[in-house]
Amino acid sequence: MVRVPLSPEEIRAGQLLGEMLRHARGERTLVQVALGAGISPETLRKIETGRIATPSFMIVAALADELALSLDAIQGTLRRPSGEKLDVAS
Repeated sequence: MVRVPLSPEEIRAGQLLGEMLRHARGERTLVQVALGAGISPETLRKIETGRIATPSFMIVAALADELALSLDAIQGTLRRPSGEKLDVAS
């Protein structure tokens, strides 16, 4: 099976998602959040660093629940124009 390369927009969205999740977990460790969401710490590490730029909806939903983020907030972040930085004050 050949995987289609990700577009620059998909790569940027993955980076923004990772940045948002790192900010949302605050003082909690990566392991605490991953286990609370029912995923492996390595999977969360890859999402936070952008190595998994397009995680499944179920993983995103589990992380949103664990971090008390709304899916609307996540979607809004991922739709930011290219180059726009994440507002970590929100």
